[in-house]
Amino acid sequence: MTETLVPPAMSDGQAAPKRLFIKTYGCQMNVYDSERMADVLRPLGYATTDAAESADFVILNTCHIREKAAEKVYSELGKLREMRDLRLAAGKPRMTIAVAGCVAQAEGEEIMRRQPAVDIVVGPQAYHQLPELLTRTARARGERIGADFAPVDKFDALPQVRGVDGPTAFLTVQEGCDKFCTFCVVPYTRGAEWSRPVAAVLAEARQLADRGVREVTLLGQNVNAYDGEGTDGKPSTLARLAYALADIPGIDRIRYTTSHPNDMSDALIAAHGELDALMPWLHLPVQAGSDRVLRLMNRKHGRAKYLDLVERIRESRPDIAMAGDFIVGFPGETDRDFGETMDLVRQVRYASAFAFMYSPRPGTPAATMPGQVPAEVSRERLHALQALLAEQQLAFNQDKAGRTFDVLFEKKGRHGAQAVGRSPWLQSVHVDDADHLIGRIVPVTIEYGQQNSLKGRLFNDGATLRKQRDRQIGA
Repeated sequence: MTETLVPPAMSDGQAAPKRLFIKTYGCQMNVYDSERMADVLRPLGYATTDAAESADFVILNTCHIREKAAEKVYSELGKLREMRDLRLAAGKPRMTIAVAGCVAQAEGEEIMRRQPAVDIVVGPQAYHQLPELLTRTARARGERIGADFAPVDKFDALPQVRGVDGPTAFLTVQEGCDKFCTFCVVPYTRGAEWSRPVAAVLAEARQLADRGVREVTLLGQNVNAYDGEGTDGKPSTLARLAYALADIPGIDRIRYTTSHPNDMSDALIAAHGELDALMPWLHLPVQAGSDRVLRLMNRKHGRAKYLDLVERIRESRPDIAMAGDFIVGFPGETDRDFGETMDLVRQVRYASAFAFMYSPRPGTPAATMPGQVPAEVSRERLHALQALLAEQQLAFNQDKAGRTFDVLFEKKGRHGAQAVGRSPWLQSVHVDDADHLIGRIVPVTIEYGQQNSLKGRLFNDGATLRKQRDRQIGA
């Protein structure tokens, strides 16, 4: 029998609220996981707070992808230990500290050894166990680690009703990775590729739509490898899932991230041209523009295949915005290799992209490869690549000046009645006197584009908007 933690009672017999603080590192999947952790703990009386020092339960939801990820976690744990000591000295309840996510999965025993202030360590497939682990910790502080379970167990154990705030939401449909890129720890921390059944995804999407969500972003380490069981009992595809989601009343926009070039099917490319709800923005990481480096990375695709994919995708959806990821200074990368990456970027013309210096991850093949590139060389290459990507992003944003298109308003802006929304291409759009439109999709005329956002004004002539859309599609 599983014991549950009962929140302390207040004087009127109601449960006293406890405070939960979650610090999220890394990708959108971790954001989704953090939201679901809050959902799991809500029945125990935990309400979220933005202040760690006032929290009864603090969770660091970690990511192992970025450089020195583990050390950042240990630094944060040191600060939390000091906060807990101050709380205890003031006679306040003891703060419970948990480390979740990929660093927890990769370094669970080391975390407990180096930082005994940690009460719970839980991997990304076991956070549904947090109520039970929290209960054990309250009873006996020696129980500090949760076993990992299959993803299906995790999703089956999560509450059906999600806490959402706003008209957009992440929705995990696929987890894990079978690609084994030589620089990446994801196959070791998230496990093998696994896809949620179509029925489960659609049920969660309907529940989100009922709560006012207009746009869902489908998440997965290799989301376009999705092959969840369909309603006919056979494996489905991401394209078929997108069509099914678009049939849900209230779901007007669909995005997905992150994709692998090898899983970009003909059906998915066609869906971008046929399905209005599928937004014209695609994150398709290439990592490098050199075939030699791509082979060293074990990417299983080449430069020519990637460029051909981009061409075919743009034939299907001419206005699509391409986004990507790049690693510079990978072991063995030469000046010529880097030049090929710069050339690929010029050919593709990215609307947005992330570029990082290579940093070794313990346990990955690349960490012990010969030809490690000196940091100063990698840094110089990174600056050159980032400058080119920033130039392309600014040009893409400035090109939207004078155009009119639909914007989904998400939240209030910083100034007066200003509202902030998202364009179909995922740009932030700032519009004055629009805070009454949050949660709605309305046409906006863009006044000018900046490096990271657009400035627009409301536009209400629907007939003119349709004509302009037709001209843009025809162009």
